[in-house]
Amino acid sequence: MKKIKAEISARHIHLSQKDLDKLFGKDYKLKKNKDLSQPGEFAAKELVEVVNKDRKLKVRIVAPVREHTQVELAMTDCYFLRVYPEIRVSGDIDKTPGIIIKGPKGSVKIQQGVIVPRRHLHISKEDAKKWKIKNKQKVKVCIKGKRGLTFDDVVARVGNFSTAIHLDTDEANAAGLLKCGQVDLKI
Repeated sequence: MKKIKAEISARHIHLSQKDLDKLFGKDYKLKKNKDLSQPGEFAAKELVEVVNKDRKLKVRIVAPVREHTQVELAMTDCYFLRVYPEIRVSGDIDKTPGIIIKGPKGSVKIQQGVIVPRRHLHISKEDAKKWKIKNKQKVKVCIKGKRGLTFDDVVARVGNFSTAIHLDTDEANAAGLLKCGQVDLKI
């Protein structure tokens, strides 16, 4: 069994430059709130609202900008918003629900892009080689404690990453994982 870092991924949004311009103004540059564990990514100071009819939630922007706008929510957020997304690996937004996004300078209605992120393991190329894990391989992650549980079907994403499992807030709460920490990886 290997020890890996567990991180709790709260609701967030990745914006395209086109949508960022509509929400904050032309050529807007996001301001860094804090670096995230994955190289080059940061939580921005800016927030937007995601809106479905009379329901809305504030959502933090994660940078840098991406090719397509994508909203990543926990299932509880989706129930609140009355949006019924697919559970998908980040970036796989084809045929997913859309939503309205409001910023200080305007709003955007995306036609697709709302997902509940599939639990996944970011794994460095070095750790993947050492542990004989292939990209898209499914692994198990065990969380110990009073509410400990084992997550099956965790998708490995091999690349220039810092090795860590990403769980959404619902998954972390179910396992009693109140903050980031160490967990066991079963291959």
